[in-house]
Parts: sequence; structure tokens; C-alpha cells
Amino acid sequence: MPWLEQIVFLALVIGLAWPASRYLVCVFEGRRTWLDPLLRPVEAGLYRCLGVRPQEEMSARTYILAFVLFGLAGTALLFILLLVQQVLPGGPDATYLTTPISVDLAANTAISFATTTTWQAYGGETTMAYLTQTLGLASQNFLAGAAGLAVGVAFIRGFARENAATLGNFWVDMTRAVLWVLLPLSVLGGLVLIAQGVPMNLAAYTRVTTLEGAGQTIAQGPVAALEFIKNLGTNGGGFFNANGAHPFENPTPLTNILALLAIAVLPASLPLMFGQMTGRRRAGWVLLAVMAALFITGLVLCDAAESAAPSHLAEFNLIGGNMEGKEVRFGPAGSALAAVVTSNGATGSYNSMHDSYQPLGVAVPLVNMLLGELVFGGLGTGLYSMVMTALIAVFLGGLMIGRTPSYLGKRLGVEETKLVMLYALITPAVVLGFGCIAVMTQAGRAGLTTNSGAHGLTEILYAYASAMANNGQVMAGLSANSLFYNTTTALAMLAGRFGPAALALMLAGRCAAQGRLAPSSANLPDDSLQFGLMVLAVIVVVGALSFLPALALGPILEGLRG
Repeated sequence: MPWLEQIVFLALVIGLAWPASRYLVCVFEGRRTWLDPLLRPVEAGLYRCLGVRPQEEMSARTYILAFVLFGLAGTALLFILLLVQQVLPGGPDATYLTTPISVDLAANTAISFATTTTWQAYGGETTMAYLTQTLGLASQNFLAGAAGLAVGVAFIRGFARENAATLGNFWVDMTRAVLWVLLPLSVLGGLVLIAQGVPMNLAAYTRVTTLEGAGQTIAQGPVAALEFIKNLGTNGGGFFNANGAHPFENPTPLTNILALLAIAVLPASLPLMFGQMTGRRRAGWVLLAVMAALFITGLVLCDAAESAAPSHLAEFNLIGGNMEGKEVRFGPAGSALAAVVTSNGATGSYNSMHDSYQPLGVAVPLVNMLLGELVFGGLGTGLYSMVMTALIAVFLGGLMIGRTPSYLGKRLGVEETKLVMLYALITPAVVLGFGCIAVMTQAGRAGLTTNSGAHGLTEILYAYASAMANNGQVMAGLSANSLFYNTTTALAMLAGRFGPAALALMLAGRCAAQGRLAPSSANLPDDSLQFGLMVLAVIVVVGALSFLPALALGPILEGLRG
């Protein structure tokens, strides 16, 4: 019963989302938690050392500036570390690091990890030293993930507050996200991974002789230190090139399900946190229900595509579905579950090769990323992606009844509507713009070393959708370690990180400055089944209008050709 794992997983996500949301409310509203006796002194010490005045709150513009500058500073420091890693101490032996780090690859990788994208145009075990993995990449997994969560919390405050000029303090929110959320969960998760057999050492790579007599190098290292936070922080960068398909990263069924829960639970809790902080709990549950409906739809489609035997192999009477590019221990169902979770969760981790998926199977994670990963999503990003989409539904509903639209008592005026529309347009502009340039130029087409035609176009769309969504997944058939792709995907990652976040915070600032309108029969209830269905319809229509032509030339055409 392969579907049983999928049902149990979704039930666990929704069941854990409620207590997680209550804990997050306590953390970010400064209420007492059981970790306070240990962490309050640490928090106060950090503020003293860094010169942070925690009582001073920030306007939306100042919050955006702090978020952007922090991200750029992290990028610069990681960029320098990558360039000088060959002269720094620590293992493994340099002879094993066979992939050189060029300036453009270093810049791309630094931007990738500082934006929680973790797009990897390299193989981890053949490129990164232990010190780089732990000091550089792991630290960004914590800090960039915490910064994204801070933005999500500030966005919620915009709808929760009335007649306010501020959204909180970025440095306080980020510090609390690290100390109270990411760090304790990562320590516990890392210990479980070690107990399950995930390596945690600084040993040299092991050289062995196989049964056939050939030599093989077995890479290892401080894997457990990176593995849990990469999923919890919705980053996804693998210590190994094979990522979650590698038995050292993901050795058992327990580590597999823990990784997926680490990706989904915190983002799934944010709609409920949104409902609690705004005093409209039912509205939060409606948003989560929309997410769950989209998740189930995508999972059913992807699982159906991968569980069926490939049509071009029908003459061989194969059973068990499409196993190309998949681990036998996960099978089509477990692989499809991971593909849907990671493509929705802004986490580029994977346990199968998506380039080997059937056209419909690969279309599902591609569409998930193109829609802005609003099904659970990343830390913070999934929530404001869903709310921004809900505001489009509010706007259309207002047009239908001839009333000024409002959501949770916040009026959606001209300026607010402009911000929502810009948010809806930024992803199509970046993904389709860069995709068009890649298809039209020799440098872009040069990356298609394995496939061409409709499948090649899908690979290009997938790359820019992944970069713009700050996801990091890649269809392995695209050779992306080139000056062209390192540059264009880096620009897409920056646009995907700072563009939507800035627009969301600007909207939150305008909402915080408003009062709250009393509920009226002239407005569509924002916590009803009817509203949830309208949001679903808007997601489908807006997604189709934006991306259907490109999808028709990519996975849809490939599927029709059989």
C-alpha cells in the first residue's frame, strides 16, 4: 500500500502544524517558553555584542533594508570563503576535490546559499572542503532560513496590527528564529540522524576495491551537521551530489520521513500562526486547507505518472512503474512524495532524479515552483505567497460586487492592489525572460548536452523556475556550470529572494498603518469554504494564463508525443 505512506505523511504534517504554530506565536510575541531560562541570557548577550536595541522596531522600509543588507553580507562572506578554501586547513585531501571553483561558480554558490536556494552547479563531495561545508554552507542554512522566517513573521504583523508604523525588529526576529526554532530542532534532528547511521566525522575519504577489482572512493565527512538544517531551513543543498538519494544522507525510512517532515511542518504551521496572530483562526485554517488540496492534487498526478510503466517500454510488460533514476528502496510512490514535498517547500533536496520522470511527473514539481511554492512553501515565503494569491481573489470578488475589497478587515486600495499585481507578475517575468534568452542564445543552448527539443526546454524552464522560487532543484540533464547559467541563475535567485519579500513587506507596512474594518455583508467572508474555492480557482487561472504556453511547448508536448 504505497499510498499509505503519503496519507500518514499529510496527516502528520497537519497534526503537527497546530502545536508548532502555537509555539511560534509564543516565540515571536515574546511569551514564555520552556527554553527561555537557557536562551534568554544568550539572546541578551548577542544583542549586547552586536549593538542591537531590541525595543526599537522598524518600519517596512527599514525592515526590508536590514533583510537585504544581511543577505548581501552573507553572500560576500561566503564568496570569499569559497575562493580561498584551497589554502585553508581541514579535510578532505585536496586530491579528492576535482571540481575547481571558478569566480562565477563561487558567486553563484554564495548567492544560492545566502538566498536559501542552494542551487548546486557542482558535486559537493568533489568540490567543497569540510571547513567550507560546515562554516560556510551550514551557517547560511541557519541564517538565511531564519531571515526568511523573520520576514514571514513581519508580514503577519502587518495584518495583525492596527494604526501601527512598524513591523517589528528584523534582528530580534532573526535571532529568535535561530535560537528558539532552528537550532534546537537541528540539534535533536542531527542526533537522530547520527543514530540512524549518517556520518559525522572529519575523516579522510576511504579508498576501496570493488568485487570487480576496480577502485572506488567513498566520501564521508560531517554530513549529519548539514543534513537536518538543510531541510528545516528549506535550503536543500546536499553534502553529496546525489543529495537525499545517497545512503549516507538518507539511510533509512525513518530519516526519509523525518527529512520530509522537517521541510513541511514549520511552513504548514504559518497559516495557523497567521490566523492566531490576526484573531481570525478560521481564515488561517482556510489557507491551510487550500494548501492541502493543492498538495493532494499534485501528489495524485505525480504518483499516477510515475507508478505507470513508461509507454515506450510497454512491449517489455514491465511492472512497478517508472524506476529510471529512482532508488529501489523508495520506489515510485516514495519518490513522487519527495518530489512534491520538496518542490512545494522551497527545498532543493531530492531522493530521485527528476530528469528521468515522465512528462506529467516532472510537470508537477515544475508547476509547484512556477506558482511560487504556495503549498506550505519555505519559511515565511509560502505564507505570503498564499496570502498574496488570496488577495487577488479578494480583488476579483470586490469587482464582482462593486465594493472596495478588504481582507481580514484591511482595505485593498489602489496602492495595495499595485503591490499585489507586481507580486503576481515578477515570477513570470523572470522565469520566462531568462528562459527566452537561454533558448535564443548559443550559450544557453550549450547547456543542453544530453537532451534537446521539448525535454530540453523543460530543463531550461525548470532551472529558472527553481532559481526564482529559491528552491535549488535541477533536472540533471542541463549542464549548468557555465558562465551563462551561473550568471543568469544567480540573477534569478536574487530576484526571487528580495523581490517578492520586499513587495510583501511593503504591503504589510501599508496594512499595519490601517485600522480594521468591521465585518460587513458587502464583503466576501474570508474564512468560508466559498472563499477557499475562489482562491483555488484564482491559483489555477493565474497559473494557466502565466505559464500554459511555455508548459505546452515543454512537458505537455513531450507527453503528447509519448
